[in-house]
Amino acid sequence: MFFKEQMELGDICHDCPSTEALLTSMPTRKTFDYVLVAHIVGDDTDQKTVKQKAFIQQLEKKNITVTRIVYDDKMFYGLRASNDMLENYQYLLKVSDSCNWCGDLRGHHPQTTSRQCRYVVLFSENLEELFKKGVFETMFCLHEVSQPGYFGEKVALYYLWLGWYTKLLVPAAAVGVFVFLYGLAFFNTNPLIKEVCQSNIIMCPRCDKRCTVWQLSDTCTYAKVSHLFDNEGTVAFAMFMAIWATLFLELWKRTRSRHVSQWKVFDWCEEEEELIMEIVNDPNCQPKKFRHSYLRSTVVLILVTLMLMLIILLAQALVVFRVVAAPLMSEGGWEFMRDHANTVAVMFGAVLHYLTIQIIDPGMYTCILMLYYVNRWVSLKLCDVEKTNSSAATERSFTVKMFTFQFFTLFSSLFYVAFFLGRINGRPGDYARIAGWRLEECHPSGCLTDLFIQMAIIMLLKQTLNNIFEFSVPWVKNRLSRNNAKKLQRKCGQRQKKGCRDSQRAEPCHTCNLPDWVSNYHLDNTDNFSLFNEFLEMVVQFSFTTIFVAAFPLAPLLALINNIFEIRLDAIKMVRLERRIVPRKTNDIGVWTKVLEVIGVLAVIANGLVIGVSSDFIPRLVYRYRYGPCANGSSLTHCMQGYINDTLSTAVVSHVAVRNDFLPNQMITDKGFNVTQCSYRDYRSDEDYTLTAQFWLVLAVRFAFVILFEHVVVMCKFIAAWFVPDNPLQVKNDRLMDKLARLKHELHKSTDV
Repeated sequence: MFFKEQMELGDICHDCPSTEALLTSMPTRKTFDYVLVAHIVGDDTDQKTVKQKAFIQQLEKKNITVTRIVYDDKMFYGLRASNDMLENYQYLLKVSDSCNWCGDLRGHHPQTTSRQCRYVVLFSENLEELFKKGVFETMFCLHEVSQPGYFGEKVALYYLWLGWYTKLLVPAAAVGVFVFLYGLAFFNTNPLIKEVCQSNIIMCPRCDKRCTVWQLSDTCTYAKVSHLFDNEGTVAFAMFMAIWATLFLELWKRTRSRHVSQWKVFDWCEEEEELIMEIVNDPNCQPKKFRHSYLRSTVVLILVTLMLMLIILLAQALVVFRVVAAPLMSEGGWEFMRDHANTVAVMFGAVLHYLTIQIIDPGMYTCILMLYYVNRWVSLKLCDVEKTNSSAATERSFTVKMFTFQFFTLFSSLFYVAFFLGRINGRPGDYARIAGWRLEECHPSGCLTDLFIQMAIIMLLKQTLNNIFEFSVPWVKNRLSRNNAKKLQRKCGQRQKKGCRDSQRAEPCHTCNLPDWVSNYHLDNTDNFSLFNEFLEMVVQFSFTTIFVAAFPLAPLLALINNIFEIRLDAIKMVRLERRIVPRKTNDIGVWTKVLEVIGVLAVIANGLVIGVSSDFIPRLVYRYRYGPCANGSSLTHCMQGYINDTLSTAVVSHVAVRNDFLPNQMITDKGFNVTQCSYRDYRSDEDYTLTAQFWLVLAVRFAFVILFEHVVVMCKFIAAWFVPDNPLQVKNDRLMDKLARLKHELHKSTDV
């Protein structure tokens, strides 16, 4: 199957048929584990040079083989750990609880185990600080993929999760397309659309001073788009997507447990493995003890809150932009811009929101203001304040903080559009203003279209341009840097290369090593954030796909199309264009599972509010059964006949407060007629502008629907989670037999002794 081939790249499966074809151009003979690169400084008394030599001597004292090769102004250090370290690491794993292998440890993942051990030993406590201070430029693994454990289980689980997510998007996309086609089927026969397109209602000016009254029929196209996505099928689709998110997570847990059981890492414990690695590196080490400080926790909470407030304030700048842009466009000389000022302002706001996202998105390489790195720096500093006791705990804490900052940055503007736009703008004679500018109003056909426009532009631009930049930039760098490796290959004569290939020695000659080293050195850099960035990109997409899916049923389809390319592009980028990610063992995607569960809960709340508050579903329902023609038993007309007019109130120009908001030149139509009154969207009395009883009834039904919707969907989510076990029976039985075999093996060993 296509998805299986993509998600099980390299280390992901043992029988992946596409791996061989994809990796045929990579070297097949391993010589060194890692290569350190340092800039050569002529002065031996230079502080960086002294630290380089001290660190290399420290490695050599630990029986790590170090081979030095000079190339231009760079010093390459080829590193390989001793077999004693590997044996100690294997033995400690075997007697610990972090490994559920039985028999020889080498029999399952020899390559991953070997590299995992060497990764630990090479990372002394000062190595990361040495990189920060510029003592060493980089450290990378040589590209060699003859073993199935090339990338490690952590990368394997990323592709496994991404493949599973992509497959589960197929039914979600199919239902979303069906809902879209349902709205399209009644596109021309909907009475609400006809009522808008054939209306002669005069609407109040959209802005102050130069904006004039306008015909409701001028927004016929806008009304059609609104009812295309705001219909009865939206409610059912929102419920479906909430349950889909739960089933996706539960089925993912089953898929994960089946694979980690096959990989023999079901009981893997990262914290315990860190202790083992520290012991191998230093037998006299002392572990970091667990600490908790209410003072530190309070400081972190306050700092996180302040950071979120700053992010929200920055995001709300888009609100001010739209408030200012709409009246300015209405005053312009372009007729099209004047007639569609609000819609154009919404679209410009969405594009500006997209640019804001790109500023904080790690996939973009040419950004002036890197808010993403600001968020990352703040998250790391907050983790330092917490003083976690292990790398795994630090990674979990960083992931939660970083995703929280990113989430608020991405979704603050969307939450405003969904729940505040058009609800706090006031009325004629009492408009709400920001620095003298009137707040935006909703279209008479509803506010959901504004949210749809934002979602569509962000998802289309973000996913398309991100993939282009994410792949093309490393590809261009790789093409430009190949010339250096080709020059070295020409220097390595045919006779020397043949001697290296035919030699029975364990080590090829250094002349043949160097081209591979330089080739790997010129690949795009990877670090601890490389895989995190990939997860972050996909989890953000999952958020867009689920949280506001009621406003954009085509979101799962766009995500599916994007992911089909994303899997292959990530695979090619990771194998051919980037330095190899340090392989790490794990049995889960970590705290990302909890993040996805939280997103699933937010999706229920947000979609319930979108349908109950943003959508016109509830007002239409109330009108149909309480105020419409069918409420009195009449069947001669359509039940929704007159709905648009029912949602509008009238402002009389002779009223003192209204006269202060609208100038005489604003009350002249395009045909030159003066009007004494205009309509606006609200449930208010025409005499004293107080809220009518229909407003309070609609508001009560809205709240009742939101509560009912969320309780029903949450109950369905819990039933789905209970109905689908996390671990398949086969996995449980296999683990049971595995434990029994291990116990019998230990019993026989003790009996023999």
